[in-house]
Amino acid sequence: MDLWGHFVPNVQKGGDFPMMEKEYKYLGKINSPKDLKEVSQEDMPSLCEEIRECIIDTVNKNGGHLASNLGAVELSVAIHRVFDAPKDHVIFDVGHQSYTHKLLTGRYDRFDTLRAQGGLSGFTNRAESEYDCFGAGHSSTSISAGLGFAEADRLSGSDAYTVVVLGDGAFTGGMIHEALNNCDRNLRLIIILNENEMSISKNIGKFAQSISNLRKKSGYFKAKRATASFVKKIPLIGKGLFTLMYKAKKALKNLMYGSNYFEDMGLYYLGPADGNNYGDVESLLKMAKNAGESVLVHLKTQKGKGYTPAEENPGEYHGVSASGKKSDTNFSLEFGKKLTAMADSDENICAITAAMSYGTGLECFKEAHINRFFDVGIAEEHAVTFAAGLAANGKKPVVAVYSTFLQRAYDQILHDVALQNLPVVFCIDRAGFNSADGATHHGIFDVAMLSQVKNIKTYTPVSYAGLCASLESALLDNVPSAIRYPSGSECDELVKVFYTDENFADISIKTDFAVADKPKNVIITHGRIAGECLKAEKILKDEGIDVGIVLCEYISPYASLAEEIMKRFDGFSPENIFLVEEEIRSGGFGENLSVALTNKSAFENSAYHIIAAEDAFVKQTKDLTYAQASGVDFKSIAEKIREKNAK
Repeated sequence: MDLWGHFVPNVQKGGDFPMMEKEYKYLGKINSPKDLKEVSQEDMPSLCEEIRECIIDTVNKNGGHLASNLGAVELSVAIHRVFDAPKDHVIFDVGHQSYTHKLLTGRYDRFDTLRAQGGLSGFTNRAESEYDCFGAGHSSTSISAGLGFAEADRLSGSDAYTVVVLGDGAFTGGMIHEALNNCDRNLRLIIILNENEMSISKNIGKFAQSISNLRKKSGYFKAKRATASFVKKIPLIGKGLFTLMYKAKKALKNLMYGSNYFEDMGLYYLGPADGNNYGDVESLLKMAKNAGESVLVHLKTQKGKGYTPAEENPGEYHGVSASGKKSDTNFSLEFGKKLTAMADSDENICAITAAMSYGTGLECFKEAHINRFFDVGIAEEHAVTFAAGLAANGKKPVVAVYSTFLQRAYDQILHDVALQNLPVVFCIDRAGFNSADGATHHGIFDVAMLSQVKNIKTYTPVSYAGLCASLESALLDNVPSAIRYPSGSECDELVKVFYTDENFADISIKTDFAVADKPKNVIITHGRIAGECLKAEKILKDEGIDVGIVLCEYISPYASLAEEIMKRFDGFSPENIFLVEEEIRSGGFGENLSVALTNKSAFENSAYHIIAAEDAFVKQTKDLTYAQASGVDFKSIAEKIREKNAK
C-alpha cells in the first residue's frame, strides 16, 4: 500500500502480469464472444456460476464493484450471445458493472490485474479493448452516447445495433431523460434497463403480463410488421388508417393498465422480466433485435446475486476494498461522524448527497437525522442548487461529493452559490489521485476549478483533527466553503511531523522547521502530497541540501494565505520556493499562490518553482504510478529541487 492507500495485488514492477490462479471449465475457453456462442444453451447456468465465482474472488482480492456486477451476469452473457460485438456497439452506463463483459471479450487471462497498477480498468475504457466502444466512469451518459452511435450508423448506412445497459439508479440523472426525449423510434437502438434497487414500473398485473407473454411468441413481430406493411399500402387511406389503428391500440392498452413512460417517449417496451433467468433474458433480447425499431428492455435483477453477504447488504458491497487492507476508519467516516455530532446540537445543519451516502460516510447522519438527510439521486447539479435554496432560507447545507463528480456542477457552484454568496459547504471526498479507479475518478481538477470562484474558502486538512476543525470553521463562517480531503486514512507521519499539542486543532499553515533556521529551500504544499515532500526532504538533507516544508491547511482565498505566510516568514526570504501539488498546474494552487505572493511583494529575492501534475490526462503503467507519471512522487520532487540547487 502506498501513500495514496492503494493496494497493488500480485503485480511486480516491470514484470509480467500473473495468469488467473484458478482453472474454469467454460470461462477459461472463452477468448471472444465467438467462443461464447459455441457454448450450449444447457451450459449457460454453469458458465454464469463460474463468472460469479471469478468476479467474487478477484474483487475480494483487488477491490472493486461487486454487487452490481453479480446482478448483471446473465444479461451481459446474453448480450454477447445475441449480438455481434464489436460490430454491434455495447455501452455500459458508468461501466462499473462491466466485469462480465470484460471476461467475455478477450480479457479473462488479465482479469487478475483488475484495478491494479497498469492492469485492467474498473470501468470501460476505449484504449483497453475494441469491445469497449465508449469510455465511462460517471453516471447517466450511456443513452446520449448510444444515440450518437445509432445515429452515426444510420447516417453511414450500417446495420449495426447499439446496445445500452444502465441501472435504475442512472434514471435519477437528468441527462438520461434529456437523451430519452431525443430518441428516434426508427433506430437500431436497444436500451436495457437493469432495475435492481427500486421499482420504476407499476405493479404490472395480469393484463400487462399477458401482453409480455404474447410478445414472446415467435410469430408476434413478424405478424405485426406484415400487418403494418399491408395497411400502409392501402391506396389513399393506408397511412391514415395505420395511424388510427396505432392510436386506438395504445389508448386501449393505457386504459387497461396505464400509460408507459418509455413508450410515451417513443420507445418500444419489452418486459419486465427476470434478469437473472438466463433463458428469459436471451429470449427477450432476440425479440428486441427483431422488433425493427428502438426498444427498451426492462429487466429486474438482484444485486449481489450468488453471494449472500452482497445479497443481504448490496449498499455495503457496492464497492469492496482489497482484502486485508480495510482500515477501521477513514476521512469519509470521520467526516460523517463529526457532521452528525454537530447536527445533534444544531437543527439547521442538513446533509446532501448525490446517491453516495455510503461512499461519503453519511450513513450515520442518515440514521440520526433522517429528516435533514437528502439523497437527491445521481444529480449533482440539482444537489448544489437545492443546497443553495436551503442556504438562502436559513439552513446550513453540507454537500458531500467526490471531487470527480463535483465537476458536473461547476455552473451551479458559480452561478447559484458563489454569485449570491450563499453559505453552502462542499465536503469534497477523494481529492487527489485515486489510482485504483483511474483517470475518470482523479480529484485533480477541483483546486483549479474552485480557484476561479473568488469568494469561496477552500480548506485542505491532512488529519482527522484538521478535518473536524475545518468543518466547524466552515459552518461558522457563513460564506461558501469547500473542504477537500483524500480517500483512505490519515498519514501518521504527517500528523507526527506537523501537529503539536498547541496547533492540533488550528487551521493554519504548519512548518517542520523553525523560521530562525532559515532553510535555503522551502516547499509550500497542501494535502496528501505532503507525505511525498517529507520523503524528498529526507533525501535532499542527506545530500546536504537545506530544505524546509510549509503545509497549508487552507489554500484560498490566496491573498489571505499569502499574508499569513509573510507574517510567519517575517524577515526571512528563501532562495528557492517550490510550490508542490498533485493537482493540475494551470489555474491551480502553485500558480495562484505565487501570483498572490508576488502581488504583495513578498520574498522579492526568491525564485518560484511549481511542481504539479501536468495538464494532461495521465496514464498509469505497470512501471509508473500516476504520481510518478505526473512527476510528483518523492523522487521526482527531490530531483527537481536538486536541479535548481545545482545551478
